[in-house]
Amino acid sequence: MLATALIALDATILATAVPSIVDDLGGLTQFPWLFSVYLLAQAVSVPVYAKLADTVGRKPVILFGIGLFLVGSILCGFAWSMGSLIAMRALQGLGAGAVLPLTTTIAGDIYTVAERAKTQGYIASVWAVSSVVGPTLGGVFSQFGSWRWIFFLNIPFCLLAAGMLWRNYDESVERRKHHIDYAGAVVLTVSLTLLILAVLEGGQAWAWGSWQSIGSFVVGGALLVVFGVIERRAAEPILPLEVFSRRLIVATCLISIGVGAVLVGLTSYVPTFLERSTGVTPIVAGLAVAALTIGWPISAAQSGRLYLRIGFRPTALIGLVVAALGALALWLASATPTVWATAGSAFVVGLGLGLVATPTLIAAQASVPWSERAVVTGTNMFMRSVGSAVGVAIFGAVANAIIAANGGPSSAAAVQAGSTAVFLAVFITAVVAILAGLLMPAVRAEGLEHDAAEAAAAEPAPA
Repeated sequence: MLATALIALDATILATAVPSIVDDLGGLTQFPWLFSVYLLAQAVSVPVYAKLADTVGRKPVILFGIGLFLVGSILCGFAWSMGSLIAMRALQGLGAGAVLPLTTTIAGDIYTVAERAKTQGYIASVWAVSSVVGPTLGGVFSQFGSWRWIFFLNIPFCLLAAGMLWRNYDESVERRKHHIDYAGAVVLTVSLTLLILAVLEGGQAWAWGSWQSIGSFVVGGALLVVFGVIERRAAEPILPLEVFSRRLIVATCLISIGVGAVLVGLTSYVPTFLERSTGVTPIVAGLAVAALTIGWPISAAQSGRLYLRIGFRPTALIGLVVAALGALALWLASATPTVWATAGSAFVVGLGLGLVATPTLIAAQASVPWSERAVVTGTNMFMRSVGSAVGVAIFGAVANAIIAANGGPSSAAAVQAGSTAVFLAVFITAVVAILAGLLMPAVRAEGLEHDAAEAAAAEPAPA
């Protein structure tokens, strides 16, 4: 939970400090890169860290990630220009790429399937608290101190999390000679960097039809094909393609894409929508979004009772339907916007997502042995990042087109119309995610644990 708090606070504390950072360092046109470069570095590094964790163990990898995040935070605090701050944010993102998936993987290692939903609820509660504490601390530091303390705040948390993991987390890893897939790691990282960069910056930093956009998609896609060839020949592939031959893994990955898109659609547009349409302060608008991350851990903590009784697939489908109904309510309420209606709809979406994200992740983890658990967890979280990146691009294109056609960003009515269109797109995304949920096989917790145990027993002995 402490390690998760590092990433959760960092994801919520920076946005409120952007104006003071720009006043101090300049670079108004560059500040979106503070978020884009962090997301990019985190997303592309997750598969590499996940494979390393399955190879050398979780403990050294997560401690390395915390250390890298600590160094990046300190350097961010001493940044002398917007360019240097962006570079250090990339270093932070590389550390976060190890921390976030491995906290969930470790929970999967040390708790049973029955216990795991409650522990995942505890971890999700960290995000709920951070969604309220983060923006508040960011505003306090910016208004009464210095924005640099936003990054220095990570120092005690990093040291405490690393110290507790060092002392209390023990794991037994079979030591054997490994054939590290360096070629696969490099090609995958470059490919994902180009593809995610193209999605994040398309229509923003450059036009969709520009040579930068087309070139990034073409080269990134070609390298992804090359990566597939490399993995088929590698002795120990960085991302075993056999993972995607399993219906359960494919279905849960598709659901994660939908979850990521729904999340980014609400967190990106609800605050602006409320501020421009109702005139509320940024703090009130932020609290409306926080309702989503409050509903999530409430349902996630209770999901274990449900999936143990009726199975993973029905639980996920119930959650997807609830999330879709919340998104529908948000879209309908946006015609006559109020803070309470928006916050209530976001809360319902959060309740639904808590019944989706936790059971699908636990089902994927429980279906594989220890040696594949980190890869499966990392892949699931990477797909959520892909959903967020694609969602940002699609929702942004929809909103920008409608806002431009209705008077431009200076018009409150235009912003409201653009946000309403995004909420409709979020509802459609949730409905598509229901279809992905129907692809999940009907499996029970006991059956998955039995299959994973048999797979582990069938693995060849270490050399």
